[in-house]
Amino acid sequence: MNSKSRTKALVAALWLGAAVAPVRGLAHIPIPPKEPGAIGRRLVNTAVPDFKLVDQDGKPFQFEDSRGKLVLVTFLFTTCPDVCPLLTAKLAAIQRTLEENNFKDYLLLSITTDPERDNPAALKDYAGNFKADSGRWSFLTGKRGELSKVWKIFGVNVTKTKSGDVNHTSLTTLIDRQGKRRIDYYGDRWQEKEVVKDIAWLASLK
Repeated sequence: MNSKSRTKALVAALWLGAAVAPVRGLAHIPIPPKEPGAIGRRLVNTAVPDFKLVDQDGKPFQFEDSRGKLVLVTFLFTTCPDVCPLLTAKLAAIQRTLEENNFKDYLLLSITTDPERDNPAALKDYAGNFKADSGRWSFLTGKRGELSKVWKIFGVNVTKTKSGDVNHTSLTTLIDRQGKRRIDYYGDRWQEKEVVKDIAWLASLK
């Protein structure tokens, strides 16, 4: 089956309801306003500039290299007790659905908001807990200054308390093959099937 046929098959399967159950959790910090009637989902059209970080294997990652793929990005820290593991579980479920439908033109990115504790080794261990496929799912870290620029690109606010707790915007965003953010998902109330359908939609575009 060629790439075009696989995309058509994915669109057909996913729009017929191939999805996983939603997960609910606690909130981090207040989220931006949403479209009326939309729970945690907002259409956007914003180009994402190139950035460089380091993945869970200690290898350099450059966003520009993801061009031509659909990219789903979220933000987390490995010691988070509530929302982050729920969001990671959602991405793991999305990855399983994409693989079951033989869709390969995608990349998942989980970017840390706690670089002091989330070195590559910590991220690799965390990824293993969710059985992440490292071939298509990168957990990214770097120096705080480098990450601050990336957080700013995506409009993610990060604050660290004196006790070491981390508060950050709960954002997950879907980027098209041209490197443009197309759909933002805020909080944890969005469903995996929403994202999978949005991936199928973007995959069907020329």
